[in-house]
Amino acid sequence: MISGLIGDMVRAAGQASLPLIKRAAGPVTRLIPIPQPLLLVGPGSAARLGHAVADFGHKRLLLVTDGVISRMGLMAPLTDALRSAGTPFVVFDAVTPDAPIPLIEQGLELYRSEGCDAVIAFGGGSVMDAAKVIALAAANNKHPHELAGYFRGLHGPAPIYAVPTTAGTGSEVTVAAIISDPVKGRKYMVADTRIVPDMAALDPTLMLGLPAAVTAATGMDALTHAVEAFIGGWSTPYTDRMALAATGMIWQHLPRVVRDGSDLLSREKMALASTFAGLAFTRANVGNVHAIAHQIGGRYHTPHGLANAILLPPVLRFSLPACAPQLAQLAERVGLRGNGDKATAAKFIDAIQALNDSIAIPRTLDALREQDIEELARAACWEADTNYPVPMRMSQADAEGLLRAVLPGAPKPAARKKVARKAPVARRIRQRAPRKS
Repeated sequence: MISGLIGDMVRAAGQASLPLIKRAAGPVTRLIPIPQPLLLVGPGSAARLGHAVADFGHKRLLLVTDGVISRMGLMAPLTDALRSAGTPFVVFDAVTPDAPIPLIEQGLELYRSEGCDAVIAFGGGSVMDAAKVIALAAANNKHPHELAGYFRGLHGPAPIYAVPTTAGTGSEVTVAAIISDPVKGRKYMVADTRIVPDMAALDPTLMLGLPAAVTAATGMDALTHAVEAFIGGWSTPYTDRMALAATGMIWQHLPRVVRDGSDLLSREKMALASTFAGLAFTRANVGNVHAIAHQIGGRYHTPHGLANAILLPPVLRFSLPACAPQLAQLAERVGLRGNGDKATAAKFIDAIQALNDSIAIPRTLDALREQDIEELARAACWEADTNYPVPMRMSQADAEGLLRAVLPGAPKPAARKKVARKAPVARRIRQRAPRKS
């Protein structure tokens, strides 16, 4: 959460102050209290959440979801539980990817006109982001635009409950929501420790019908969260434990659920892994992969998990000189060994690329265009510099090189060597000793 203040500090003190500011911010982030939701886990937990929420005596609930989930009838166990308890609710099912602000305004108007006093998010990351902002805007009588940034609401949100239907974003435990302005073509982050849901249900039965491509991309999103939280500069023993657990679980169970979407045990393990990774990065933060992926998503509307998945191997190759011990620990967690930290870390990165290939993640971003790279790289560097405790700082040239490595038609063998050669000229933010897992 302290990362939002770094931008203001950099503007005042200049870019040269970045390493000092980030080192100083690290200890502060460890002191910020971040609530955690009560988790209900396992088949049928969505219905159990409905019964539990009914006991709070809300006047009326706003159920936030998307049209696909609504048409598929996935909410039936939850809504049946609410009806049986006599709890009134109204459904807002207009959310689309990237949580556009005009749609959030519609949900907010419905919340107010129906006299709601709590929100249930039922869906993927965009649904949960929209629900969080609706709840915060309603409590503060503010437009969603006014909430962009850190702690922009005087009051905490209306009670929020969450039922994720994908295993990737970890939004059910995070302090942020990403919303978009379709007119300006920009994404904004609303961040506040109080928007962490009060209760969440991880029900694997809701994920059985997910297409393999969505399962793969969201699963790699969760892996990116875990890896970037582990190699960044603000990790703690707790976030390390969550990140290592999530990495091991994803490594074992993601290929299984992509291959067999009906594997209920692996679906549950992936839901838990996504939550563990969310717990890790909501305190330890993310890094260069996300900084670039956010620009890709904002410009081309590429699904966030897919962008993260494609960018993860080349960005880790770039970062390897500054975080080989940490990457080696992650490698050992998934059963990989090499001759020293650097070799072991390289094996881990190669194995991530092999995992991507095995679950049909492409190696290039089809939407990416050469003429956009300079601007995308500039924005990515600013986001990383002013928000994330990255192990290796990107220069403009570094970021452009990483983007060109995933251009359509980029040569596969050259990608690793081409990006890695830029690493020595980058400025290292920090180098730390290996940690015990």
